[in-house]
Amino acid sequence: MALASCRPLAFGTALALLCQCGIALAQEQAADAQEGATLLPRLDVGAGAESTAGTDVLAVTPQDMQRKKPADLREVFSGEPQIAVGGAIPGTQKIYVNGVDETNLAVTVDGSRQNNKVFHHNGTYLLDPALLKAVTVQAGVAPADAGPAALGGSIGFETKDATDLLEPGRNFGGFVTGAWDTNSETFVTGASVYGMQDGFEYLGYLNFGKGGNFTAGNGEEMLGTGTNLLSGLGKIAYETLDGNRFELSHEQVRDDALRPYRANAYINIRNEPILRNYELNRQNTVFTYTDTAPEGWLDPKVVIAYSRTRVETPVFDRATGEIIAPAIGETSSLNGKVENKFAVDLGSVTAGFDFYSDRAKLAYDAVPPEFPHERASNVGAYAQARLEPFDRARISFGGRLDHQWFTGVDGTDFSNAGVSGNVSGEYDIVPDFLTAKAGVSHVWGGIPLAENFIQNPAWTYDGDPDPVTANNYTAGLEARFAGLTLEANIFQSDISNARFPNAGNALRNFDLRSRGWEVGAGYEWDAGFVSVKYADIRADVGGVTADSEVGRYLTTPLGQIIMIGGGYTFHDWGLKVGGDVEIALKYDATLTRHPNEPASPKRALPGYQVVNAFVEYTPPSHKNFTLRADVRNLFDETYTSRASYGQDFDGVKPHYAPGRSFRLSATMRF
Repeated sequence: MALASCRPLAFGTALALLCQCGIALAQEQAADAQEGATLLPRLDVGAGAESTAGTDVLAVTPQDMQRKKPADLREVFSGEPQIAVGGAIPGTQKIYVNGVDETNLAVTVDGSRQNNKVFHHNGTYLLDPALLKAVTVQAGVAPADAGPAALGGSIGFETKDATDLLEPGRNFGGFVTGAWDTNSETFVTGASVYGMQDGFEYLGYLNFGKGGNFTAGNGEEMLGTGTNLLSGLGKIAYETLDGNRFELSHEQVRDDALRPYRANAYINIRNEPILRNYELNRQNTVFTYTDTAPEGWLDPKVVIAYSRTRVETPVFDRATGEIIAPAIGETSSLNGKVENKFAVDLGSVTAGFDFYSDRAKLAYDAVPPEFPHERASNVGAYAQARLEPFDRARISFGGRLDHQWFTGVDGTDFSNAGVSGNVSGEYDIVPDFLTAKAGVSHVWGGIPLAENFIQNPAWTYDGDPDPVTANNYTAGLEARFAGLTLEANIFQSDISNARFPNAGNALRNFDLRSRGWEVGAGYEWDAGFVSVKYADIRADVGGVTADSEVGRYLTTPLGQIIMIGGGYTFHDWGLKVGGDVEIALKYDATLTRHPNEPASPKRALPGYQVVNAFVEYTPPSHKNFTLRADVRNLFDETYTSRASYGQDFDGVKPHYAPGRSFRLSATMRF
């Protein structure tokens, strides 16, 4: 046992030692950089807004995506303990930022709002990482232009453009990829073509994956974990000579396979079958207008978008085990914004209007049939200033006014309005070395929609419900010296009147408090990097420690998580090596009994250690060809990822993550 516990530490040490071989090569460059080192600006993409000074911004850059070559959302966010992803397969993965469930965040894909009230046993965003260019997370405090109801922050996903893929000096290209996973015997293949000519740009991409169930570290086959994924992305754009850019994109992902009856855990009641088919379809269509050559005060942006997620699965009779009828849940959002960024002497001010019209509905053709649906519409006006009043300080502040109209399944209407505000800033205590930052926000979120599969046509909406609101606080220090970065952050999010409906109560709500702290250290140089981060995140629902059941729609128990990562590039050889380690410490706060949870016996969350590594080779003489080998879960750990549902109850069989997997892939560009 002791030896097994030491393996991740040994791997992390070896990883650091490997990276140290490049430090000597970088010392001379670091000494030169010491005199004139500056803090590089963060990459801000996709979140519908720039980041703001003093906020906690976590960016997965295009360079990160190229290094990670992620196969799912958990791999996208590897190395960031503040972002936890639960679920063993893409169709059930959910994201938690500082312990706050993604349904309480403003989430966009290419600037399009995602209506994330789908089904609590499914993941919210069925995203194919092969389509992604970058991700930006603004944890806790988000700016006013990130969109309405950014209760716990925002997440912005951005997909690839033709210009991201074209090689310098070329106006046409493409690639084909293939990957093989030895654990589940899954094959994934993709192909893309893209180009630009006379102001026009185009991109087409198609990706397909097919495979069987995977086995856990203990050798057990995890039923209902097969792959049957089809995804695609199409983009066209035109840019005039004077910089007016028009872009239309359409992205679609489908997952259609047998899954556990409750897809994210093995829970069966009486004669329900072990598996049933789930078909998940998500689509996102976005039109964007921008001016790439703004002059003076005119720097406009217009976004009109439509997103939809559809889940279909059959419902079975618990007594007889016979199928009753299919249930189809669908969420959609028609949304958009018109804004302008005004350049001022001290920085910029972004102001505009946005709207959404969201729907959530269930079609259950049983006897009697059920067709409940809720809808909500919102119009908001906002402004956000980002200023640099003097050399050592950056400050941002803004606010928004929202008016929402909500209609319940019985036709009851509610009309509410509210104000949100935020202020944040950072100050260089020691220029080019030590920076202090802090932020605070109050967010008004209206009345959230209920998820599709919990909606009840017999609901009544008695009384005058209080809209959900949130208060967020963040503070931190960051030190930089010759490629070395040290950081520490504390955070807290208080969400009041968070809607938590059940079959008999449409407007039931709870209060959530999530708080914690993070420390990290990293060293980066021309050929590589090494980093280690630690986060301790705790959450209460109604003043009592949360578990994964009472935390549904709100949070999940996380505790203490350590992430170690590193990589090194041998430029002359075309060789890249790297890896990462995730260590979750045992968490026994889940033993606390919450008054709103089931009577099932409870258990502590066990600790685990997972090690991943990769080697990638691009021959210097054939730079259009890349071979890569990944090993996931190197030491064959039997574990359930910390943010996964149900593992804190004895009556639930854990949905273990995959055991050791070798993933072999190749990419040919032309």
